[in-house]
Amino acid sequence: MIKDFEKKIRAYALKNALAHDGKAMQGPVVSSLFNEGLQRNEVGKYAKKISEIILEVNSLSAEEQKKEFEKLEKKVHERKVREGLEELPNAKKGVVMRFAPSPSGPYHIGHAMTASISFLYFKKYGGKFYVRIEDTNPENIYTPAYEMIKEESEWLFDKKAKIIIQSERMPLYYDYAERLIEKGVAYVCTCSQEKFKKFVEKEKECPCRKNSIDESMKKWKKMLDKKGFKEGDAVLRFKSSMSHKNPAMRDFPLARINLHRHPLQKNKYRVWPLMNLAVTVDDIEMKMTHIIRAKDHRDNAERQKMIFSVLGKKFPWTAFLGRIHFKDLELSTTKMRQAIEKKEYKGWSDKRLPTIASLRKQGYKPQAFWKFAEQVGLSENDKIMDREEFFRLLDNFNK
Repeated sequence: MIKDFEKKIRAYALKNALAHDGKAMQGPVVSSLFNEGLQRNEVGKYAKKISEIILEVNSLSAEEQKKEFEKLEKKVHERKVREGLEELPNAKKGVVMRFAPSPSGPYHIGHAMTASISFLYFKKYGGKFYVRIEDTNPENIYTPAYEMIKEESEWLFDKKAKIIIQSERMPLYYDYAERLIEKGVAYVCTCSQEKFKKFVEKEKECPCRKNSIDESMKKWKKMLDKKGFKEGDAVLRFKSSMSHKNPAMRDFPLARINLHRHPLQKNKYRVWPLMNLAVTVDDIEMKMTHIIRAKDHRDNAERQKMIFSVLGKKFPWTAFLGRIHFKDLELSTTKMRQAIEKKEYKGWSDKRLPTIASLRKQGYKPQAFWKFAEQVGLSENDKIMDREEFFRLLDNFNK
């Protein structure tokens, strides 16, 4: 246990609050405590206490914070504590980073918070920043979202993001799928979903796994052929290990037949790459150096790392972010869209919605999200907030 730990938490919270209009944030405070000897594996143990102290500090007036900090200032480590963004490894020559929204709807505050941290690092180090619209699932696309995402990206990222649409890159995904088959690390599986699930549970290899490379390639061509396999009859799988300790890693799927009409590509393609294939291909081709993503993508990152490895590519440095869980805000664009269709809201810019369209109309600036994201930093800790607290903080950053 760090000596005078709670006083040190309070001292760093006061310091951070005084530097940011009276509102301390957990990310920078935790980063400061690392300098005092806090271990990363201990953060969960003390997260509640840190949050409680930060809330107490934020409830004080600026004058009260100043007076209290003067009393506790000696508790702050003599070494200069980072204010602003943490340094990224191997980033001095520039970075290549991305934000990858699905066109299921326009941006909301959750998108803005997650994306802004990557954009800020791009601004800090230089390089390239991509907004990659991931639209290889034809079933979950809201067509107006393409233009909304483009327009809102220009606003949020100061016209510096390059827009990429995955469905315009389909031949590239097919090329990589065939490379993996030719390497013997991918195969076409014709087992039913239920049957394959039983193989996973029993840690047994499915019979399709033993097919030769030539046989797998023939079946792949049959997937692509309009007169070949039907939807649901076959799936391309990555040959990982059927005894992997995490069942989700066992011969995971890479591509499937999906006959839903795509809003941009119409019926041009019948085989669509799944997330882990498309994301891996794009991260390789775009030469990603650093990736910041929500921590619920840990398994996906592990799958993608496997594909990088068999292709002899270096996996990008990756950080995971905790989520902000809102007690009284709905962030599902699907649910928002349904409510708009029912006339419960006037549109995406209705001031009651937590969308970027709404907040732009209300006078919020991109810099407010940048400052908020910088304060949160690269924290894996989830946070719980209500609407009032979030917008109080955002208002402070919008000045």
